[in-house]
Parts: sequence; structure tokens; C-alpha cells
Amino acid sequence: MKKTPLKNTKTTKKIQNSKVKAADKPVAKKACTGSWSLSIYVYWFIILFFIAATFYILGRSHDAIYSPSTAQISEEQLLQANDYFENGKTKLLAGNIDDALADLTTAIDSGAASIDTFILRGEAYMQAGDYRNAMADFDKALEKDSQNAVAYYDRALLNMRLEDYNAALNDINNAMAANTTNPTPVLQLRDLYAKRGQLNLWLKNWEGAVADYTNSLARPEGVVNPTVYGERAEAYTAIGNYVDAINDYSSAVRVISEQIQGAPTMSERESLSTRAMDYFEKSAALNVNLGNMDAARSDLESARTIGAALGDGETVERLDKLLSEIDAAQPVEPTPEVPVETTPEVPVETAVTE
Repeated sequence: MKKTPLKNTKTTKKIQNSKVKAADKPVAKKACTGSWSLSIYVYWFIILFFIAATFYILGRSHDAIYSPSTAQISEEQLLQANDYFENGKTKLLAGNIDDALADLTTAIDSGAASIDTFILRGEAYMQAGDYRNAMADFDKALEKDSQNAVAYYDRALLNMRLEDYNAALNDINNAMAANTTNPTPVLQLRDLYAKRGQLNLWLKNWEGAVADYTNSLARPEGVVNPTVYGERAEAYTAIGNYVDAINDYSSAVRVISEQIQGAPTMSERESLSTRAMDYFEKSAALNVNLGNMDAARSDLESARTIGAALGDGETVERLDKLLSEIDAAQPVEPTPEVPVETTPEVPVETAVTE
């Protein structure tokens, strides 16, 4: 009897066992793959959910910002801010500083205020003597617009009040540069040159002051201010140029005489007259230094006439004393003797014969 069937039986069992094992492996592998796929789907579902939620939220925010109702509110705020600005400006020009500050502050608090609102409120604070808040407003205006000539100019005026002349000079230079780039009808180069000339005068930069005042007077726009002539005369005096100083005082008086004709109020006419009187007296002092005593006397007499018209008895008394000193300083020239011509006597005989 052959044992082949037995071998075949063992072999068959091995094969069956191996098939069972082989069959078991794919089943286990398939179960694992299905679990991993489920995790991936859940992961991506969560990611897509958050992305969708994010876009939804952003979309609602966008609609909220640009919704017609919000745009209407912004326009109303802008109109409201402009109304408060105009009201504040009117009140400030009328001298009602407190109410002007209240309106301008309301305009700024609305969130729609213009740069001019900060500048105007700074001017109001400066008139009220609140220099700290004035500086803050001018700084804010320049933070919003670094090329705003008016903000630089106003801050220069504030620094002059604070006696920080170097900072004021720097602001005036920036105002001139900004005004060249973006000209504004509010400022004129004539005035900017004059203000820089004044700063140079206070800083004792005499030559710089003369140059600035000369440039100011050479500008075609605007109206000549007699103070420019008067202050240039001071600069000329400081460098010893008395002749040009006297000429400038004379020019200042001429401009004042023209302005007095059109002065609308008595107080303005009196202020101009007082300034002219001062210029006449300064011119007299320079003429004395040059030895021009007749010109000095003429200047003092003109000053005395104005003082008398103003009813300024104290000034008239002082000028009379100066006139007496000038008379005393002048040597009295002896009056030359005029020879008396005698009529020759006519001989009696001749007279009778005739």
C-alpha cells in the first residue's frame, strides 16, 4: 500500500492552513484601511467647516462695514463735523473763544473732523492761553499732513510766544517749503519772509533779517506792512547803516499816512499815529548821531505834533525837552553886520544951480 495519499493529506492540510492564514490577513488589512479612511474624512470635514465658518464671518463683517445704513451714518457724521467746524470758526472770529472750542471739540469727537479743524482749535487754544493743548492740536495736524504750511506757521507763532525762537525759525522754514510745494491762499510769501525776518531780528542775525525784510517788500502780492520797514530799520541800525535806517523810517511813516486814511475805527487810527510818532523819534536820534541837527529837529517836531493831536501830554513834554537840548547843542552863529550905505551929500551950490 502506498503512502502517497497520506502525504497528500498533510500537504493538503498545510495548503488549507496556509489558505486560511492567507485568507485571514486580507480581512484584517481591509478593516484597518477602513478605519484610517474614516479618520481622514472627519479631519477634512472639520477643516472645511472652519474655512466655511471663517468666510461666513468675514462676509458678514464686510456687509456690516459697507452696508447702506453705515454709509449714511458716515455721511451724516461728516456733515455734522463740517457744521460744527463752520460754527466754531464764526464764533472764534467773533471773539467767543469758549463756545468756539466747544463746537470744534464736538467736530473732532465725531471722528470725521478735517485737518483744518485741528488747526483752528489749536488757534483757539492759543488765543485762550492754553499753549499745551494748542501744541497738541498743531502736532496732530502735522501728523496727519506733514506738508501743511498753515500748521507749521501757527506752530511757529506758538513757539514764538513760548520764546523758543530756534524751533519757531525751523517751523517757518518748513512752512515756506510746504507753501512752495502746495501753495495755500491762507499764507503769502510776503508774510512768511516778514515773520522769518522778525525771528532773525530777535536772534540778532541782522544781515539775515535785512535779507528777509527786503524779500518781503519785494513780493508783489498782499499789502505792505509798515512794521516791515520799521523792523528793517532796526536791523540797519544794529549794523551801523544809519542812512538806510532813516530812509526806512521815512517809508514806514509814508505807508502809515496812507493807511490812516482808510482806517475804519478811531482806535486803529490812533494806533497807527502812535507808531508813526515812534518812528519819527527814532529817526531823529539817528540824525543826531549823523550830525544832521536840522533833520533831527524836523523829526522831533513832527513827533510832537502827533503827540499833541493824540492828547499825549507826557510825550509832548518829553519831546519839548529834546528839542531844547538840540537847540542848546547847536552853536549860535553871530549875525553878520550889514554895512550901512550913506547917501553922499549934495553940494549946496549944485542944488541951487539946479
